[in-house]
Amino acid sequence: MTGEQNLITDVPGLLVGNADDPRVKSGVTVVVGETPMVASVAVHGGAPGTRDTELLAPDQTVEAIDAVVLAGGSAFGLDAAGGVQTALVEAGRGFAIGPALVPIVPQAIVFDLLNGGDKAWGRMPPYRELGYAAAVAAAVGPFPLGAVGAGTGATLCGPHGRAMKGGLGSASTRLADGVTVGALVVVNALGAATVADGPHFWASPFEEGGEFGGLGLPHPMPAGAKVPRTKLGAATAGANTTIAVVATDAVLTKAQARRLAVMAHDGLARALWPAHTPFDGDAVFAVSTGRRPLADPPVDLIAIGAAAAATLARAVARGVHAATPAPGDLVPTWASLFAAQ
Repeated sequence: MTGEQNLITDVPGLLVGNADDPRVKSGVTVVVGETPMVASVAVHGGAPGTRDTELLAPDQTVEAIDAVVLAGGSAFGLDAAGGVQTALVEAGRGFAIGPALVPIVPQAIVFDLLNGGDKAWGRMPPYRELGYAAAVAAAVGPFPLGAVGAGTGATLCGPHGRAMKGGLGSASTRLADGVTVGALVVVNALGAATVADGPHFWASPFEEGGEFGGLGLPHPMPAGAKVPRTKLGAATAGANTTIAVVATDAVLTKAQARRLAVMAHDGLARALWPAHTPFDGDAVFAVSTGRRPLADPPVDLIAIGAAAAATLARAVARGVHAATPAPGDLVPTWASLFAAQ
C-alpha cells in the first residue's frame, strides 16, 4: 500500500523543497534530512554529472549526509549544492570540524539546456540561488509533481520517437512490517516511459490506485514495442539522464544503502525503455533516516529493495503523467497527447 501522501515525504524524517525559474525552464529539488542521513549511491548511466558522490562509498569516512540535490542545468547546475549548503549552515547544520560546519550535500544533474528556456543568464547561472531557495522551502509535504523543481525542463522520448515533457515524480510504499519506502525522480531520459506510440506506461504492472491513469499495459502488445526508441532518434552524450533518490526509515549501514541504490535501479529498467544507456547519466541515491530498526537486516533488505524498485518505477510514470504545459515549450505533455483517450 502507498503512504498517506504517496510521496517520498511519507518517510519520517524527510523534507523536500523545490525552486524553479519558468523563464529559464529549469530548477532544483532538494531532499533534506531532519537529522543527518546514512546514504550511498549507484551510478549506472554512461554519462553522469555528479558532485560529492565518491564520499558515499561504504569505505569512505563520512558516515551521514545532510541533503541530496537534484538539479537541471547540466554541469552549470552543480552550483545548486553550494546554495543548499549556505541554507544549511544558516540553520546550524553540517559536519563539524572544530568550529567549522560543512554540510554534506551530494548532487546529480540533468541536461535541460535545449528545451526552449532562456539560458542567457549572464555571468552567473541561477542554480546557486535556486538551490538556496529550494532548501529554505523544504517541508514535510505535500509538494507538486510534473514540471516543477528539477523536473521543470525535463524531456524524454514520446510517441513516434519525438520528445515529450518529463518531470518530477514521487511515490511511496508502506510495507507490512511498518517500514516506509519512498522515491523521488527527475525523468529526463533518452528512452521512453510509454509503450510504442500509445499512452500506456511501462511501469503499469506496479501502479497503485490509478495513480498514473490506470490504463494497464496494452493488449496485445504493439508489434514495435520491443524496438527501443530514443528521444528525437538522438544519441547525444550528456543530454539525457534520470536521477533519483530512494529513501526508507529502516536503519541501514552505508553498505546496505549502497545495495538499496543498486536494487532500486531495477525500477528505472522497468519504467524506461531503454535505460542505463551510454548516453544517459542514470544515478540513484539511497538514504536512510534510521527511525525503524530491522529484525533481520540482510533478509529485510530484500523486501525493502524490491519495494524501492517498484516505487521508483511508479514515480517515473507519475512524473511524466503529471507534466503540464508552459509558455515556450518545444514539446507536448503526456496529457496533451493522450488525456482524451
